[in-house]
Amino acid sequence: MLGPGATTGLAVACGAAFGLGLVAIGYGAVRRAAREHRTGVLTALAARPPAAWTTRRVVIAVVTGVLAGALTTWPVAAVLTTVAMLTLPGLLGPDRAAARRTERMEALATWTEMLRDTLSAAAGLEQAVLATADIAPTALGPELQGLAAAVRSGSPLPTALRAFAEDAEDPLADVVVAALVMAAEQQASQLGPLLGELADSVREHVAMRQRIDAGRASVRTGVRVTVIVTLGMVVGLVVFNRPYLAPFDTLTGQLVLAVVGFLFAASFGYLTAIGRIDEPVRLISPASSHATVATPAGGKQ
Repeated sequence: MLGPGATTGLAVACGAAFGLGLVAIGYGAVRRAAREHRTGVLTALAARPPAAWTTRRVVIAVVTGVLAGALTTWPVAAVLTTVAMLTLPGLLGPDRAAARRTERMEALATWTEMLRDTLSAAAGLEQAVLATADIAPTALGPELQGLAAAVRSGSPLPTALRAFAEDAEDPLADVVVAALVMAAEQQASQLGPLLGELADSVREHVAMRQRIDAGRASVRTGVRVTVIVTLGMVVGLVVFNRPYLAPFDTLTGQLVLAVVGFLFAASFGYLTAIGRIDEPVRLISPASSHATVATPAGGKQ
């Protein structure tokens, strides 16, 4: 009942669906392994999938890839479409992670200035932390409220500050916390001027990141234009001039298409790599924070 072309297309679609199903199963296995404590290569593989790859997003990408493979009868097109649906939104969309990082840095600078001003009013460090935690910027609100709750519950201030640094997960917050811990443990003087200098340093980092983000915005715009033009040309050829793409129906054509897709993926990966900002080394590591919390009173540190 079906002609040779329809039979071939149906076979290609079934093969693409089977292959993408295996990819989805492997992705689910890796995501489950991420919840387990593993070391070495398994840890790196489990931590590789981005958090933005939710189950819904993976399902939509797989379904779209299957449809692309069924319409074009190209297995490579199915795989490339699935990969593009998973990776391109994060690359071409707004960089929300960078914006949130900058917002948290500004909040840290503001809170540091608030601590400095409160200490200048002859208030103690613990009282200054409690007074500023409730009125601090919302970007660091949950972490600072946790700090205030720990202090009110009777936890020593240095221990609560180290826990705050662990929750904030920010190298600049580690610097501020290190100064506060030294002041709490050794009764350091001139803490107010030091906090003022730290706040100025954080704001300089914020200004630098804003300049970098402005430069990256032009690059992301160029990448968007390139991707849109390329995808528009491919869709137009598939819909309006399919005979022009007949060479891709062969095995050699599929290999060439795979190479072209790999080159695009490599170029986008390179753009992402050169646009990534390396964070400074953290002064307060989670391991040392846990060790401090677990140390009994009067024990060695």
